[in-house]
Amino acid sequence: MTDKPLIIILGDQLSHELSSLAAAPNAPVLMAELHDEASYVRHHQQKITLIFSAMRHFSKALKEQGRAVSYLTYGSDPAVSSFTDAAKMIIKRDGINRLIVTEPAEWRLLQEMQSWPETLGIAVEILPDTRFLATHQEFADWADGKKQLRMEFFYREMRRKTGLLMDGDNPLGGQWNYDADNRKKLPKGHEPPPRLQFAPDGVTQDVMQLVAQHFGNHVGLLDKFAWPVTAAQAAAQFEHWLEFCLPQFGDYQDAMKTGEAFLYHGLVGAAINIGLLDPLKVCQAAEARYHSGQAPLNAVEGFIRQILGWREFMRGLYWLKMPAYADSNYFDHHRALPDFYYSGETDMACMREAIGATRDYAYAHHIQRLMVTGNFALLAGIAPHDVNRWYLEVYADAFEWVQLPNTHGMALFADGGIVGSKPYSASGAYINRMSDHCSGCTYKVKEPHGDTACPFNYLYWDFMIRHRDKLGSNPRMGMVYRNLDKMPDEKRRGVESSAKKFLEQLK
Repeated sequence: MTDKPLIIILGDQLSHELSSLAAAPNAPVLMAELHDEASYVRHHQQKITLIFSAMRHFSKALKEQGRAVSYLTYGSDPAVSSFTDAAKMIIKRDGINRLIVTEPAEWRLLQEMQSWPETLGIAVEILPDTRFLATHQEFADWADGKKQLRMEFFYREMRRKTGLLMDGDNPLGGQWNYDADNRKKLPKGHEPPPRLQFAPDGVTQDVMQLVAQHFGNHVGLLDKFAWPVTAAQAAAQFEHWLEFCLPQFGDYQDAMKTGEAFLYHGLVGAAINIGLLDPLKVCQAAEARYHSGQAPLNAVEGFIRQILGWREFMRGLYWLKMPAYADSNYFDHHRALPDFYYSGETDMACMREAIGATRDYAYAHHIQRLMVTGNFALLAGIAPHDVNRWYLEVYADAFEWVQLPNTHGMALFADGGIVGSKPYSASGAYINRMSDHCSGCTYKVKEPHGDTACPFNYLYWDFMIRHRDKLGSNPRMGMVYRNLDKMPDEKRRGVESSAKKFLEQLK
């Protein structure tokens, strides 16, 4: 029988270096804009636009290289809503007898593909995704036998493996991590550099019309769409960032400023996650700026750590712990997600700023996600399932393999300490220290409780009181609970009363 393979490429696999393309240089390709993928959660309108437009551009590039590509636009066949449907149609139409795919990044899709030999009656070859720098087995081997899995130690192994920022067997500069140098507040009046953005071309404009028609009730606005949708655009945006932002990225990577969504952040997460940029090459380009004297070590190390450390660690942990991981709920939190996570209509200035950026750009930087929207969700006791769904919906770079462990483990501590050794929780003082938000807020950041007090203040201490049974013995929480024990009874009663009143009104 004649071998007739078909390569299926997903919307987050838009790389010419894909393992499936390398395995079958002459095989035809199937790509599809699918209802199930766009709607299994209500993805941000800009996120759908980015992926569909990038898919169309990538399909065109494959055709220009001589590949035969079957491309199914959204809604072109009402009977096709999933990858299984699309594969079934092409198999029947073209007499395909073998499917080749690069492994999907998400658990739910792997389960679907692993069922194909039975449901489609066809041979299926699922190849490793070589765009990641650690294999599943390497991570499992590293994790084996460890009581705690900590990103810092995995990151060091990845530095040794890749040679990034290494001096023989030792880290450049004599230390592995410069996070302590990366916590400066922006000086008053400081203006970050402008970012390189891209006006939607004809392809993107067509997709925007499609998204407005079919997904107009999803979160987000389309009028500020400026994401790179090709590898060339992503590379140009990254080069612009290297030149104008990287030198000060380290100092100000944790800072927040009203009206400034991007500051010095790289905005490369979405492009890397869908395949427009290669993570190792991105890290090497940043490292080169250090060696040429164009960027300081704290900036370069801080950037590389987020890709080589956090990104790889989250992916390894996701595949090691799924599917049970997604259902953990350490604090037994069940409060519904408040409506203002979608509307942005809240008197809390920091929340309004982070959610506004999310609505306008499908983006908020890591401190806004962790220490503002995530911190609030943790302190308010919001159900992890609801919070995870929101993060997956609203950010252009959010795919479950990276979103879930970051949100579930790091922001919510819902995994009980698999990702982090303690909850990332803070009162309003942290937000005041790292931003200018509090000066223009309805609430008073210096007040511990009461109707005009910053909700983060009394929610923080109320959270500590409620969960002392689970956190009191944590060695990293010792100072917090010593301070709680010193709290006057009147203040403690005020904290609990204010938290109770606030949470009862939270809708």
